[in-house]
Amino acid sequence: MDFIYQEPFPIEKDDTQYKKITSDYVTVEKLGDREILVVDPKGLELLAEEAMTDVSFMLRTKHLKSLQNILDDPEATDNDRFVAYNLLENASVAVEGQLPSCQDTGTAIVVGKKGESVYTGTDDAEWLSKGIFNTYQKKNLRYSQIVPISMFEEKNSGSNLPAQIDIYTKKGASYEFLFLAKGGGSANKTFLYQQTKSLLNEKTLTEFVKTKIKDLGTSACPPYHLALVIGGTSAEATLAAVKKASAGYYDNLPTSGNMGGQAFRDLEWEEKVKQICHESGIGAQFGGKYFVHDVRVIRLPRHAASCPVGLGVSCSADRNIKAKINKDGIFLEQLETNPRQFMPEVAPHLEEPVKIDLDRPMQDILAELTKYPVKTRLKLNGTVIVARDIAHAKIKEMLDAGQPMPEYFKNHPVYYAGPAKTPEGMPSGSFGPTTAGRMDVYVEEFQKHGGSMVMLAKGNRSKQVSDACTKYGGFYLGSIGGPAAILAKENILNVEVVDFPELGMEAVRKITVKDFPAFIITDDKGNDFFADLK
Repeated sequence: MDFIYQEPFPIEKDDTQYKKITSDYVTVEKLGDREILVVDPKGLELLAEEAMTDVSFMLRTKHLKSLQNILDDPEATDNDRFVAYNLLENASVAVEGQLPSCQDTGTAIVVGKKGESVYTGTDDAEWLSKGIFNTYQKKNLRYSQIVPISMFEEKNSGSNLPAQIDIYTKKGASYEFLFLAKGGGSANKTFLYQQTKSLLNEKTLTEFVKTKIKDLGTSACPPYHLALVIGGTSAEATLAAVKKASAGYYDNLPTSGNMGGQAFRDLEWEEKVKQICHESGIGAQFGGKYFVHDVRVIRLPRHAASCPVGLGVSCSADRNIKAKINKDGIFLEQLETNPRQFMPEVAPHLEEPVKIDLDRPMQDILAELTKYPVKTRLKLNGTVIVARDIAHAKIKEMLDAGQPMPEYFKNHPVYYAGPAKTPEGMPSGSFGPTTAGRMDVYVEEFQKHGGSMVMLAKGNRSKQVSDACTKYGGFYLGSIGGPAAILAKENILNVEVVDFPELGMEAVRKITVKDFPAFIITDDKGNDFFADLK
């Protein structure tokens, strides 16, 4: 057999619309008969800073058009349209450049493909990191990166570094990039399943997909751009392909395989998986058709003894942006600057929500909520306590040590969230909900001590939460995941730190909300909205 080298992911074209950042920092020098593209490292710093800025406040036109399609689809449910409209409204606020589209401004990830005729003369990752650092220092973004000091001691890095930077080689004299801001919600919904050849038939794969999409749930803020990757030369190769496919990076792969083992998109299975998702009933967070915008199914080669399968998503904060450097300059993908064009003149009609006054004794709040069934839409007004993972862990330590539950946890609803930095002159930075499921392990004990009686967050929760709410008379209220900017602008009137200030964005806060939108998801009678879905 003759030697054949097949590029693993042969992207056939790049139809991205780019804008030119600058012609500076790029020169061409001769080395014998070869032209070398010389890139000043300051160009890498500038590019990373511009990319992370744009991707934090703007979205792709195609993504926004998909939200408009939901509003126009007669098969979309009222809940689908409500979520889509709110996400478009949020994008229209974020594009102003003050409030990022999501409060979780993510882990910065850079994928680079550096031509063998490109010379920078430096550690590229250092200069790309400097550009990322600049963005997070200058803009109203959140520092989410936690660094280990020892096995159990951790601290916030205070810069959102380190970033994940992966640089590959390629032919030619150009440098190509994919920049991502990956929030914890969507990152946590990346799954690896170690399967076998027995999966590879129509019936078994169909049942596999129907089962496994339920693992995704709603906590990563659908509608999703979903990626399913079947095969891979290793587990890590499979998961890397999932991330890039969900970002649209592999949209222009070929659509059939060959003996070299090239990756390809299976368009037939993309439509099948999309239909399965539509029929699941999960919808755009609160039931309906639009669990996904679209699906990418990528088929890869595999070892005969293995069949890794990866599943993952890019969420409603679809923060991906491409860039390139060549002899003509430094270029960045053009994101949409006018999201409002995709909004209808009139908001989708919904039944009038029930207003809940939170500035009452907790027993009065619970007595009011128990009057209404799950799925009831609410508008919350009054005082809410904000606490997430580390604060919950610290309160549990207090209980374990025999100390009392803090009164603020007993007197007010608790909102699982962590804000971005507050813009000057505004009461709050972007402040959307975080994933409720991470706090499930605390609910039974906290409610036993009189806390967490009303919880507010995003996504579905485990049975242990509904059991605890039934036992102790508690409620879980769902908030739309995604529209963090609009919540900060219109629904949060005041923010103050009340405990653990050393935790930064994880500190316990007290906020005042006005007409804060929510749904009853889990009630005190054992009912759970998500348990009723298919």
